[in-house]
Amino acid sequence: MLAFLIRRLAQAFVVLGVVGLIAFAMFRFAGDPVNQIVGPDTPVSERAEIRKSLGLDDPMLVQFGRYAGNVLRGDFGISYQFRQPVTALLSERIPATLELAFCATLFALGVGILMGVYCALRRDTFLAKLFQAISLVGVSLPTFLIGILLIFLFSVTLGWLPSYGRGDTVRIGGWTTGFLTVSGLKALILPSVTLGLYQMTLIMRLVRAEMLEVLRTDYIRFARARGLTTRAIHLGHALKNTLVPVITIAGLQLGSVIAFSIITETVFQWPGMGLLFVQAVQNVDIPIMSAYLLLVAAIFVTINLVVDLLYTVVDPRLRTSVGRAA
Repeated sequence: MLAFLIRRLAQAFVVLGVVGLIAFAMFRFAGDPVNQIVGPDTPVSERAEIRKSLGLDDPMLVQFGRYAGNVLRGDFGISYQFRQPVTALLSERIPATLELAFCATLFALGVGILMGVYCALRRDTFLAKLFQAISLVGVSLPTFLIGILLIFLFSVTLGWLPSYGRGDTVRIGGWTTGFLTVSGLKALILPSVTLGLYQMTLIMRLVRAEMLEVLRTDYIRFARARGLTTRAIHLGHALKNTLVPVITIAGLQLGSVIAFSIITETVFQWPGMGLLFVQAVQNVDIPIMSAYLLLVAAIFVTINLVVDLLYTVVDPRLRTSVGRAA
């Protein structure tokens, strides 16, 4: 197991290095950041001096080497737009994005697994067909349209929930949370449902398909022949074996929720990393864009590592194969 973990960590560092290089090279063509720093009437000589002070005149490999060295020290540079360290800006926004991603994932997993199990066990009922119809709607509609429809219904028409912002927050050390205030919890509902609806439909359909396949296997028939209760068969045997592919999808979707919360945060003006990234793209703020992509890549790599380790917990056969490979 230790050799397996070391091998995965080595692969993770390679992936992060490649992502950093690609992101850094790609953003060289995003535009000239000097135009966002100075006014239109700034003389050419002053522009050239600013470019030299930022190191933008150096060859790309030299710039990347300097950037990589700074990143290893935890320094992502200074934002061109906000004139503040990028690390400080991301630290302020991370709590909002992680709370939104946590609630969206919790909604997707809780509702998706329950609906999937119900549709598998009661697939001919009206409610199961209704759930499947809802899943088609969730897959088909784009995220921004779902958000706008929810705002129109629950904020504009009914006036039950706020349409933008994070509500009141409480600072605990260096972390800000909206879980401890009523307005913060209410502000989380609409963006969480908007962000988690697509993932919920995928998980629901996956659980339904896997559950139906597991229920047709020989060991389920043997469990029935032994006289086990229906609850024990469905929850103790069928559902547990259904969860192996669900863990994969859920883990990858959690990374997707964090990475692609950009649209949801923009629609609801949620003060997270996604909204900061959109503002950085609009202003060609290369340090923020590079740091954001590196952070998202690190999150994906970490989630994949956790998912690989969870496999060995859920399925003992994988635990044995990993031990032999090590």
